Amino acid sequence: MECVPNFSEGREQWKIDAIKAAVSGPDGSVKILHTDTGYDANRTVVTFAGSPEAVVEAAFRGVRKAAELIDMRTHTGEHPRSGATDVLPLVPVSGITLEECAEMARDLARRIYSELGIPCYCYEAAAFTPERKKLEYCRKGEYEALPQKITDPVMKPDFGPETYNPTVAKSGATNVGARNFLIAVNFNIDTDDAGIAGEIAKDVRESGRLVTMPDGSRQRIKGPLKGCKAIGWYMKEYGCAQVSMNITDIAATPLRVAYETVCRAAAARGRKVTGTEIIGLVPKQCLADAGDLQLIIPPGRALPILCI
Repeated sequence: MECVPNFSEGREQWKIDAIKAAVSGPDGSVKILHTDTGYDANRTVVTFAGSPEAVVEAAFRGVRKAAELIDMRTHTGEHPRSGATDVLPLVPVSGITLEECAEMARDLARRIYSELGIPCYCYEAAAFTPERKKLEYCRKGEYEALPQKITDPVMKPDFGPETYNPTVAKSGATNVGARNFLIAVNFNIDTDDAGIAGEIAKDVRESGRLVTMPDGSRQRIKGPLKGCKAIGWYMKEYGCAQVSMNITDIAATPLRVAYETVCRAAAARGRKVTGTEIIGLVPKQCLADAGDLQLIIPPGRALPILCI
């Protein structure tokens, strides 16, 4: 099984190293495959794998260390987030089903709250309700909305306290889930206007955009990329805006199709895609299927390939 926690720290290396050391543990029962740190996002994505039992224990250790070192009351960054450990997905690799991962994710969320006091939402395959399958629904309002969400009968965590308390204030909430492989990919746009990148994201993502009809009603117009979520932001580190995308259905939307669709949407707005970066690992076949598509990896980052 694989686990891809996203920790809300991308600026202090000693904290990142301490969290990774906690994940690795004393016995080396899991292997850290890749680390991707973003300064502007103030976020680090760690990918590790091992036996299901070892992965769950390593995930718990990482959450515990992140809660110790990260104070969400002072956290800022470009990426949406709700907690010190923001997302914690379990991913089946071989010999285990997505359904089994979902049950382990629910048990892990229950343990994180009972032992650490950190509230947890269960998302994707681990969700208890259809609405909570979507990470964006669970993370709605981000960290700043937690004081209200904790006591809201509709939005309260699946596992959490009755009231907002000092533990929640420091650690925030963690979104624990189970999912299949996805591709996290960012497209650099030749502008520093995050608004333009945001409009391109709405042009292409499956959820599309809300538009006002002639009769005054609001209607959602969906985008062409099935299984894709996207937002736009400005990355000071690169000096440009990006369309940041998660391709959650890599069979329905191959990487090359996503790239070409974003290129067309950018061109329609008088802009160009000037670079592409992959965050974390991708299945090897996804790159093979991309054919002659050239993926530009920022300096200092290795090409991340997970061979399966």
